Amino acid sequence: MFLSSLFFLFFTLLPTSSAHTTHSPDVLPNEPWLSKYGSQHDLSYTGILSFAHLPYLKCLEDASKTFDIAILGFPFDTTTSYRPGARFGPYAIRVGSKRLHGGATPAEWWWDLGWQASPGEFGAGILDCGDAPITPMDNAKALDQMEAAYDTLLNRPVLGGKTAAYSNRTAFMAKDGKEHPRIVTLGGDHTIVLPILRSLSKIYGPISVIHFDAHMDTGATEGRVDQERITHGSYFTIAWEEQLITNTSIHGGIRNKMSGPDSVQHDEAVGFQVISSEDIDDYGINNVIRAIRRRVGDGPVYLSLDIDTVDPSLAPATGTPEVGGWTTREMKRILRGLTGLNFVGADIVEVAPAYDTADITSIAAADFVYEFLMMMQFDEPPKRGHPGGPWTEEDVLRMI
Repeated sequence: MFLSSLFFLFFTLLPTSSAHTTHSPDVLPNEPWLSKYGSQHDLSYTGILSFAHLPYLKCLEDASKTFDIAILGFPFDTTTSYRPGARFGPYAIRVGSKRLHGGATPAEWWWDLGWQASPGEFGAGILDCGDAPITPMDNAKALDQMEAAYDTLLNRPVLGGKTAAYSNRTAFMAKDGKEHPRIVTLGGDHTIVLPILRSLSKIYGPISVIHFDAHMDTGATEGRVDQERITHGSYFTIAWEEQLITNTSIHGGIRNKMSGPDSVQHDEAVGFQVISSEDIDDYGINNVIRAIRRRVGDGPVYLSLDIDTVDPSLAPATGTPEVGGWTTREMKRILRGLTGLNFVGADIVEVAPAYDTADITSIAAADFVYEFLMMMQFDEPPKRGHPGGPWTEEDVLRMI
């Protein structure tokens, strides 16, 4: 035993070869790259894949970093009714997000002309927490995995902001009176919202949902049993049965073919109002925004955006496309108009990149996530007008 210890000590103290030597920081500036060009920062099209080049951590197994807002992927698509493929959505959305920062570090986000700000200006600690490893073999287990993953992050202590600009926006709504992180989830098919609502209800009680989609997803479940009742077209019915949602929820962008008026009646019975895709033409964007804000009120709000809300000419990569949707610009204007509501979480779902062209759907989805990160930190919608424009106060008055 004594000899073994001596040999161990001897070989431990031997100098290692230069090929394996770790240089100390005071040596690095003298090396060619660092002395001439500085840090090895990522370009928009390089680097490890995380959302918008944010710091990345497998948060479900590592609690070493705290955060205020997390990006979390739910790569799940085994309750789809038409075209599968949304399990690749989190990956595709991250690919689409690669140009969403414009500086040498992940903290330097691109400043937006409409917002006249960037997500990094308001102090929230934002972290990409990777994807939950969800089974594609057992839907019941998959739903439980998603709930467990969301519970884990939702109950982590918050960072509490990186600067004095940060505001606590959730404690006053939580049943325990504490601030909880907010999670932006990358789907995945739309069924992921059921385990998310199960998790959120433990903290906030029943929640009002703003649901953007071509389909109502409140399908009746008569004639089905057990796990068969839960699909990406019926999960809101299950959520209502489990008392996870209020009777003040609302859809936007609806335009799918239905079995008849009974579908709308059932939808009303489980707590939703409907804004159709055509309503944006009949009533205008501002009235659509007012109707949504009026409906959900001042309570906790969850926002869920199915990419098929957008017309398939602009976002083709989805499982159940429906013609006649909103444009990406209209969708962004509506999202911005909802800023200041009490959001406790959000998601973007049903991105199925196998059906995409030149990543246009993934890029749109990533930009909507950018909007979520802004909406969660602003007190009110951005004002009309922007620096450098030709508009006068008289022009603005004409619009009112």
